[in-house]
Amino acid sequence: MAQPGMTETARRIASGECSAREAVEQALSRIDLVQPEINAFVDVFHEAAIAHASSVDDRRVSGEEMGPLAGVPVVIKDNICLGQDAYPGRTTCASRMLGGYRSPYSATAVEKLLAAGAIVVAKANLDEFAMGGSGEHSAFGPTRNPWDIERTPGGSSSGSAAAVAAGVVGMALGSDTGGSVRQPAAMCGLVGLKPTYGRVSRYGLVAFASSLDQIGTLTHNVEDAAAALSVIAGHDAHDATSSTRDVDGFSSAIEADAKGQHVAVVRTEGSVHPGIADALERAAKVLGDAGVGVDEGALPHTRYGVAAYYLIAPAEASSNLARYDGIRYGRRVGLREGEGLEDLYVRSRTEAFGDEVKRRILLGTHALSSGYYDQYYGKAQRTRRLIKNDFDAIFASGARAVLMPTTPTPAFRLGEKLGDPMAMYLEDAFTVGANLAGLPAISVPAGLVEVDGVKLPVGVQLVGRAFDEAGLLQLARALERGLGFDARSPLSIKVCG
Repeated sequence: MAQPGMTETARRIASGECSAREAVEQALSRIDLVQPEINAFVDVFHEAAIAHASSVDDRRVSGEEMGPLAGVPVVIKDNICLGQDAYPGRTTCASRMLGGYRSPYSATAVEKLLAAGAIVVAKANLDEFAMGGSGEHSAFGPTRNPWDIERTPGGSSSGSAAAVAAGVVGMALGSDTGGSVRQPAAMCGLVGLKPTYGRVSRYGLVAFASSLDQIGTLTHNVEDAAAALSVIAGHDAHDATSSTRDVDGFSSAIEADAKGQHVAVVRTEGSVHPGIADALERAAKVLGDAGVGVDEGALPHTRYGVAAYYLIAPAEASSNLARYDGIRYGRRVGLREGEGLEDLYVRSRTEAFGDEVKRRILLGTHALSSGYYDQYYGKAQRTRRLIKNDFDAIFASGARAVLMPTTPTPAFRLGEKLGDPMAMYLEDAFTVGANLAGLPAISVPAGLVEVDGVKLPVGVQLVGRAFDEAGLLQLARALERGLGFDARSPLSIKVCG
């Protein structure tokens, strides 16, 4: 039997149909089966997870009031801190630099999941420090797509997406800086939600680009995305950018009729795979049939999004990663005879960082350097404002959300784009805008396309108004109902059968 979604698992445990221990043991057994094929996990918590599950079962039997996710197994991306008081794992960011780091505290989003009763069964692989879009830039090796293990699952939340797509868990936490939740969701046939910047606390998320980073979720359906957001959203005094806005109503919103709402479709003829273009047209028709007004929209500055993003994000990464010097934080090499402090810095960072991280640090440092700051970083920030203005203009015209592709292509083969960083970066063309503008966005599975004889999932994306996740989820649910995507990956079927 296939792994049920997160809320369905919670219902089964609450009703006594299965125990928390049974649900967790099932997830752990699947990890053992699929890990050799997809390499989705950095640490697996066999003993700790079962102990927590047994505790949930004992407390339920004693009549104790339980949280909404009591006993539900989840996976956490390994750039999100998980404290040692509950679990024995590391927080490595899939980097040699933090290969032995054990966090003394948990991220706020994780604390909220634990308070709701969820049980962490594993930490997920990722592109190093969340820098990458294919899952190939990891010190622990590449993650593979459960739909075709010769292909990427997308990135940087590669392990989180693969874990859900392989039927291990019904929900995994990821992070989205330029599409790192939505892109792997599209490539793995999942729902990927990036909330508004500030909706979910970033406390305990290891910083990549602080003005862009946001914790998000990967699930099988919109109902689970809404339920997970209801748990992890909310103000946090530990995060100065955390919003105090109300967080109620996400789950109830998805049951409301979307009729009468309006979306603006942004078409990108010639720049996407034909199967994705077809999926976008199907999505627009589905919403129209549901009574949603479907209008034409334009985001004229989207063409500059990748260029702006790959100046702003590396600049912030250059600053954030400066702390990993082998002295204050991170792996330190031993000094050789005749070497000094500068040699320690250089060799520690050279040996501990991967090529993609080095590339982005160098690019960001150059963009911030004297004489180039205004020409590169300053201009990118002004372009960021123009991109936000484009979205604002669409929303001012009455649209509740923008409908557009999530990715330009289905999942590509591992290694196919490693030698061409620009080709890899262009996979983010449709996702970076939401991060630059600080807006919520969700990718919804929109069908299967055949590539080289293999059927692969593709997604479409809705970008909403700031802090209007309720409206975004309502439209996503209408889209999900109309598209009727219920396919599971071959690996999930094989493992569950």
